[in-house]
Amino acid sequence: MATRHTDYHIPTNGHCSMRGSCGSKGLFGKPLPCPFDGPASQPDDKTRSLLTEVCGEELADGPICCKSDQIEILRDNLNEAEPLITSCPACRNNFRSFFCNFACSPDQASFVNITSTQTTSTGQTAVQSLDFFVSERLGQGFFNSCKDVKVGATNGYAMDLIGEGAKDYWHKPARNCADSDLSSRCACIDCPQICPALPHVPTPGDSCHVGALSCLSFVLILAYSLCLVAFILGFCVQAALRRRQEERKYDRLSLGPEAILDTPLSPRSHSRDLVGASSLARYLDGEQSSPQPTATIGRGVTLLDPLDSVQPRQYRLNVKLRRAFYKLGLLTASYPWATFAIMFTLIGLLNIGWSRFGVETDPVRLWVAPNSESKIQKDFFDQEFGPFYRPQQIFVTSAASGEHVSMSHTKKPVLSWDHLKFWFSVEADIRSLRSSPNSYSLSDVCFRPAGPEGACVFQSITAWFDNDIDNTSPDSWAERVEYCANAPVDCLPDFQQPLLPKYILGGVPGNNYLGAEALVVNIVVSDSLDLEVRERAMEWERALAEYLEQLKERAPSEAGLEISYSTGISLEEEINKSTNMDVKIVVLSYLAMFFYVGLTLGRGSSGRDEEGVLVSLHRWVVNFPRVFMRPSSSSLSADSHNAPHILPRLPRKLFVGSKVTLGLFGIFLVILSVASSVGFFSVIGVKVTLIIAEVIPFLVLAVGVDNVFILNLLHGSNAAALDQTPPYPTPISPTSRQSIDAASERVARTLAKMGPSIMLSSVTEIIAFALGALVPMPAVRNFALYAAGSVLLNALLQVTVFISAMVLDLRRLEASRVDCLPCIEIPARIQLLEPVPNGSSPSTLARLIRKYYAPFILRPLIKGVVMLIFGGIFVISVISIQHIQLGLDQRLALPSDSYLIQYFDDMDAYLNVGPPVYFISHDIDVTHRPGQQKLCARFTTCDDFSVANTLEAERKRPAVSFFSDPAASWIDDFLTWLNPNADCCRVRKRNPDVFCSPRDSPRLCRPCWAGRSPAYNITMEGLPEGEEFLRYLKQWLVSPTDESCPLGGQASYGSAISLNDAQDDVVASHFRTFLNPLKSQADFINAFDAVHRIADDMSRRTGASVFPYSLFFVFFDQYAHIVSMTQQVLGLGLASVLVVTALFLGSWRTGTIVTAVVALTVVNVMGVMGLWGISLNAISLVNLVISLGIAVEFCAHVARAFMNSGPGPTTDHTIGQERDERMSAALVDVGPSVLSGITFTKLIGMSVLALTRSKLLETYYFRMWFSLIISGALHGLVLLPVILSLAGGPGFPLQEADEEWMSTAIRSGYEYAPFLADDTSIYSDS
Repeated sequence: MATRHTDYHIPTNGHCSMRGSCGSKGLFGKPLPCPFDGPASQPDDKTRSLLTEVCGEELADGPICCKSDQIEILRDNLNEAEPLITSCPACRNNFRSFFCNFACSPDQASFVNITSTQTTSTGQTAVQSLDFFVSERLGQGFFNSCKDVKVGATNGYAMDLIGEGAKDYWHKPARNCADSDLSSRCACIDCPQICPALPHVPTPGDSCHVGALSCLSFVLILAYSLCLVAFILGFCVQAALRRRQEERKYDRLSLGPEAILDTPLSPRSHSRDLVGASSLARYLDGEQSSPQPTATIGRGVTLLDPLDSVQPRQYRLNVKLRRAFYKLGLLTASYPWATFAIMFTLIGLLNIGWSRFGVETDPVRLWVAPNSESKIQKDFFDQEFGPFYRPQQIFVTSAASGEHVSMSHTKKPVLSWDHLKFWFSVEADIRSLRSSPNSYSLSDVCFRPAGPEGACVFQSITAWFDNDIDNTSPDSWAERVEYCANAPVDCLPDFQQPLLPKYILGGVPGNNYLGAEALVVNIVVSDSLDLEVRERAMEWERALAEYLEQLKERAPSEAGLEISYSTGISLEEEINKSTNMDVKIVVLSYLAMFFYVGLTLGRGSSGRDEEGVLVSLHRWVVNFPRVFMRPSSSSLSADSHNAPHILPRLPRKLFVGSKVTLGLFGIFLVILSVASSVGFFSVIGVKVTLIIAEVIPFLVLAVGVDNVFILNLLHGSNAAALDQTPPYPTPISPTSRQSIDAASERVARTLAKMGPSIMLSSVTEIIAFALGALVPMPAVRNFALYAAGSVLLNALLQVTVFISAMVLDLRRLEASRVDCLPCIEIPARIQLLEPVPNGSSPSTLARLIRKYYAPFILRPLIKGVVMLIFGGIFVISVISIQHIQLGLDQRLALPSDSYLIQYFDDMDAYLNVGPPVYFISHDIDVTHRPGQQKLCARFTTCDDFSVANTLEAERKRPAVSFFSDPAASWIDDFLTWLNPNADCCRVRKRNPDVFCSPRDSPRLCRPCWAGRSPAYNITMEGLPEGEEFLRYLKQWLVSPTDESCPLGGQASYGSAISLNDAQDDVVASHFRTFLNPLKSQADFINAFDAVHRIADDMSRRTGASVFPYSLFFVFFDQYAHIVSMTQQVLGLGLASVLVVTALFLGSWRTGTIVTAVVALTVVNVMGVMGLWGISLNAISLVNLVISLGIAVEFCAHVARAFMNSGPGPTTDHTIGQERDERMSAALVDVGPSVLSGITFTKLIGMSVLALTRSKLLETYYFRMWFSLIISGALHGLVLLPVILSLAGGPGFPLQEADEEWMSTAIRSGYEYAPFLADDTSIYSDS
């Protein structure tokens, strides 16, 4: 039918264009009118009565252009539409007037022109197309009166069901829905003109901007630019002034003949090194410091030096910690086997907890806090309305083929006769599918909205064909698809709910439904709180998943189709499938760390003049030919190193000096600490998660091996030889010194020196991990607890068990026993070839730092450049932080080869329906009028901002509400069900207390509200309340939803209302609507925020308790608080770092600097998150807290070495020079340890994660931790030294500057003031 818009009528009054019925076109078609070119005629009385009953008084007189059979067809069609539009009188009256005049008007020929005819199945000629001429003004009014009428049961519009999706005018004199006449006036929900406006709400993402930059970014860039300009100008001015001063000095020297003489008594006449610098390295590049003959009375001290230079400050906590660790080290080193027995017994007791080991796999219990608001609301919904259904969803697309790919579509259309035939057979298989072992079928587990005897909800295109391929043919299927897509109410499936094309077709180009790229199939399975019922559903879902997996493999070859799917159990099973899939990566990480530690720990154990392996092999290759030559007399005096040998003579360190066993033992302690942590927390009921199983081994390995490395490095390289005689008198006799085992003494000194630093870093890491437990998400909280426990246990094992292992390894080394094979001892003959070491020497890295790096980084200009560079990095990081997205893409939690990844991709591409959302109202009396008016919308006395009115008003601004469809308002549909015009609610004529069933004859029944006074009206006057309300409500809830009465509540609202146990009150009810298709995590989070805002507004305005619920809400509840939680947790973490570092370092100033550098490190990591696509969620939040703890490790050792270097004589240097010297000494002392023992070990342990197949581990662990390691190393070794050299606090030089004096003093409890060697002594620095 073509519609023509005109302002005049063709002058053919009293003439007809069509009359009578001439049969239908096909099997599914409806009767078509016959073309008729003749005058209108008077009907008989029966026909007139029928016409008056259907069309009212408008055609009660005069001739007509229709017959009784047409009027009966018209009546049936109008009755189908009546329940859908009866809520809006203007639309209802316009609708009836339109079709009555179209079919029967005596002036039909004046506005209807037949343009073509067709032959029906009965052989008659019927109308095929026609032109319909009406006024545009009146047509627009008619269309506007009906376009907003809602059908709550389908969350759609009446026009979608009866108007073939009309988007243009239907043209007939129309009434206005905003008329004051109650026979025309409609409620706000169906007539937007009379709705009140809601307050303005800004759209997500609105913020202050200056052009393309945010205001914060603009301010930061401006401030940094000003600082950069100021630095450049200041440098230029300073350089000019320095040049001018040098010129003046040159002029003054050239004019004056006197020489400036130095006075030996002047404190400024000496340029000496830092006190105690000799302990840093007695040898510098192989050269020993030479003394300078100066007149002083102590090491670096003149007679004019102030007292505080001779007696430096002390920090008692530091002294006590060193003594405590020395005693602990001496105890564990003296009794190694007892230490092993005690500690391993405790560890064994902890591991008994493995008997209660359990793994948490339920996604809700993993990712949702049990006390979160959304979890509580979900439990309320499940308890009152039953759990949400278990959806099984399938996407069917054409197999990808290069020749069919176009510029606009990635795949060719999926609809074809062959594809339909194949899919009909697939669905037949699914309906008959049986599970194992209990042989459940779909009918046993499916959701039946019409009750136990109703049909299963199986949403598929096959429902348009009554699930039978025999109902169509290769020639008619396409026509049927187009017809049902435009008029879904005429193609109801067996479960009697209209299937709109958006539910079952995806990738539709415009309105070309035959060009759809995907079929969308939804099988709805019931869920239950009853575990037995749920297990029944899960068993059938496993059978379905197995069948679809096989179908996925054979469909491309058999039918040219691709299948992607998800079942109710798919997500949990696929997430759990990643368990053990990365075992190879874990093993590889541990092997890499083992080889690095094992090969590196033994570097400092041999003399510095010893040949390397490569040199020995080269010498053997060169001399090997001489084995077969006669030795000459001159060769007897040759160097034995060049003597030919059949086998190569490898250096002793390859066999004795290596630390493979010790390194392996250190890694074993890491594994043991993780296992013990699992055992302990299993006992107290904290379950293991996949994150714990896959990540904590890497984390504890990277954290734990650091201390192993540092202890061994200092033990092997920096410990002084025990047989040296101290250059000053000691209070302990040589006899008492000999009573202490040399190896135990050496190890105890090492622990005394590094124990406080290890304690500082471990305490901050444990506190940081423990703060991660503040995140309420169970998976993350458990991870933080397990990590904190593992780090704590590992630290305890390292300062006890590993110290005992070190002393045993040292005894093995002194006995020249082979590593890994301690039973084998290297003969003394071979030992004679090795030069005897006469003391330890600094490593190559330490010499490079002292000679090149420290002088370079401490230059004034370089300090300024470093500050500018890191300031720029900070600005870039803050700008990048603003682009961090919230969320966690569930695809990242899946194995890379999971079939669900393709499903999620297809869902994003083809699913045109968003998730349903329910607004639950409770604590409101709906049995009485005030409560009803707070909920309803279809009556003129409903509150302007009632629940239903607010939902409809929010739907009209989808940019801020994310609503796509009208809400299903149960109270409006229930009260409309009572409308006599709808003819849905019927009672017996003889006994009105008895309700009629749909099968009862109309002669026996009458409408419930017929003859009531006042009559049914849209003011709600006279509508039921109290017990009468509940009586009708209970009947409505069991009334079927079918073609005769689409307002029946059984299918649409059977689970929307919760009655109390006595069935005499409504406890809660919900209003259902749908959100827009949500494609990204930002869409989900913004929708979550929007619906909660709407619910809060409704609660405030109505006084009822209203909250929203959707299936995904429990997983997104964290994002409502994630930003504030991040600020709080990181703020608490930084505060704890400040307190701990200030306490351990003895300086609030230095502690503040360390805390600031740690904060900058975390800011840089967050900046990388924005650049590297890492979202902010509970996982990344915990990683940020971990970053905070680990960043301290990069700074703690440097800061402590800086503080313990102590100040030089203040009369010799300015404060800046004194800090530079202390910083230089600190870098030489611990720089190699931080770089080799912390940075490289973490880098090796974490880099292996780049090989994982888990995108979750690669994104949230490898990327973040790799960024942390690089940023932490740069800040700890570059920025921190610069800031400390500029503003670091005054130091506390170690009383026990010499390790030998420290050990003897601690053993005797002797307090002393440090003796300072003369500058002339060979032990002085100068």
